[in-house]
Amino acid sequence: MSGLDRFVAAQDGVIERALAELRGGAKTSHWMWFVFPQIAGLGHSEMARRYAIADLAEARNYLAHPLLAPRLAAATQAMLGWAGWRSAEAILGGIDAIKLRSSMTLFDVAVGDTGTLYRTCLDAFYDGARDPATIALLSCGSISD
Repeated sequence: MSGLDRFVAAQDGVIERALAELRGGAKTSHWMWFVFPQIAGLGHSEMARRYAIADLAEARNYLAHPLLAPRLAAATQAMLGWAGWRSAEAILGGIDAIKLRSSMTLFDVAVGDTGTLYRTCLDAFYDGARDPATIALLSCGSISD
């Protein structure tokens, strides 16, 4: 399965649980790769490679998708419900908190506007700092793609 359909298929039947876990403040199952995807080149596991976003064009297509965009927004909003109360590490665990920062950086850059939902998440959980590894990979592919 290629294109964005791989995300839709992976999320179907799982997204409700992922949102419930986020709203409950504790991730307990395995969905991070396809709910908060990262730019290709960061993860090396089979799942990380399968659900990696190839470039800014694919990230923008993700943000324009009628199912994936609202699901990403809902998951991000669920995280933001804990802003000021719990850290990303406390909710997701250390490794997945790193993945969240990468994902939020990717989509913040893809939107290109200030004040995005993804920027708000970076502000809330990472003191506004974008993930440098994501920025480096995007720079290799030209951020303005």
